[in-house]
Amino acid sequence: MPKSLWTFRSSAQATSGQNLRGARAGLRPACPLYERVPTRDESGHFLSDFMILFPGLRQRPQAECQIVVARINGVLKGFPEVVFADLNLKLNLLWVSVRARPGVILDIACCVKFHVPEALLVGPKTA
Repeated sequence: MPKSLWTFRSSAQATSGQNLRGARAGLRPACPLYERVPTRDESGHFLSDFMILFPGLRQRPQAECQIVVARINGVLKGFPEVVFADLNLKLNLLWVSVRARPGVILDIACCVKFHVPEALLVGPKTA
């Protein structure tokens, strides 16, 4: 299975039809995430990033994985603040870069959690 299942980019960051690369679109090995993740939006403002973990996603049957990916894709497309997203199946990890807005990370994380209950927002340990 490929290292990165798909990459989502907003129209401002997309390059000629690469909005979503799915399993049927023919995947290529991806360059390292630090080379692909944008740090600023088209206006030059810094972007915020966060990660969501999906325990056991890569062990699920392919049909189930595709359903989860479709749900995540639907959530991300509903937020205009999302600039970049990358789902790494090897790590069961979703990386999302967003335009800064108060509460946008929790809004997206809660929406993903609603549609994929096993999703876990990655953050610092507070206790």
